[in-house]
Amino acid sequence: MMAEIAENQELIAQSVRDFAARLIQPHVRDWDESQYFPVEIFHQLGALGVMGILVPESYGGAGLGYREYITAIVELSKVDPSIGLSMAAHNSLCTNHILMFGNETQKQNYLPKLASGEWIGAWGLTEPNTGSDAGNMRTVAVKDGEYWVLNGAKNFITHGKSGNVAVVIARTGAPGDKRGATAFIIERNTPGFSAGKKEDKLGMRASETAELIFQDCRIHESQVLGEVGEGFIQSLKILDGGRISIAALSLGTAIGAYEAALAYSKERHQFGKAISQFQAIAFKLADMFTEIEAAKLLVYDAADRKDRGETVTLQSATAKYYASEVSVRVANEAVQIFGGYGFTKDYPVEKFYRDCKLCTIGEGTSEIQKLVISREILK
Repeated sequence: MMAEIAENQELIAQSVRDFAARLIQPHVRDWDESQYFPVEIFHQLGALGVMGILVPESYGGAGLGYREYITAIVELSKVDPSIGLSMAAHNSLCTNHILMFGNETQKQNYLPKLASGEWIGAWGLTEPNTGSDAGNMRTVAVKDGEYWVLNGAKNFITHGKSGNVAVVIARTGAPGDKRGATAFIIERNTPGFSAGKKEDKLGMRASETAELIFQDCRIHESQVLGEVGEGFIQSLKILDGGRISIAALSLGTAIGAYEAALAYSKERHQFGKAISQFQAIAFKLADMFTEIEAAKLLVYDAADRKDRGETVTLQSATAKYYASEVSVRVANEAVQIFGGYGFTKDYPVEKFYRDCKLCTIGEGTSEIQKLVISREILK
């Protein structure tokens, strides 16, 4: 079994690596500067099989596991973390929520379109005034016969404008009640559902981030995911898996920055020799390599546990916390190794430096990860 997984992993790594070199690498700078979200790339990634990598073949997916999934994220993120982020959000959040909690009709309706990349998925939990305090969300759904009427807004939503369908969590009970929220599947053309402001971001600029706005948006009860009142509980389970994908995004970002710095250190000469021959630079590279290898072990351990069906709350938070902080440290040192050139857009480390910071914020800040870890180890 492990030999089969390793073979799948290598095949996916090579195919995604080739895809990224041909279709992503030449456009990274232009997409970043114009904040262009390349929807066509995600259609092509669907054809490659990575937009529904966790989805069973019976629903049009690849039917693979988390180890293969995070391998694909790492390879994309080594070239452009923005693309890795969007691929991860599509898979881990929207698609996986429907896969884990949808009924058969919902799965048949949505998973084939999402897995093929024909449709792009969004997922809405965060709000302007609540952030990590999701239990007090202000987006409210009120029952009206066979329909639920939604009012409110979500922000920092990946694919908020371009997503064809969104899984949205709204409050259906009292504030702070763990069973006071419900998840809904909402298609883009639903009356009362619109996109708001697109964020002008420091990094990850080719991954679209925007508001979702609901004004008397009527959702039929058939669009409820799972049971009424289970939305917040479902979200915590979704985030357990999603944090592994952000850990993988962090890992790929770190590797991309490290590999660029390593290659540059061998090419750049000062005082008659490559700067990699100076201990100050060599030791930086040694630290970067060591931290990346440690992060890799945490990320793949979490993925293996997820594939075995184990609870991964502790492992996913640990992997996400450590790998995201490593990506920041590695990107910082990569810019330092490049010196003045690292501060220019002519070299890739400037972008890795801007992109990596989001990894310590999205799907729970580093502080939230420490809260989760501490609660788990003190049980």
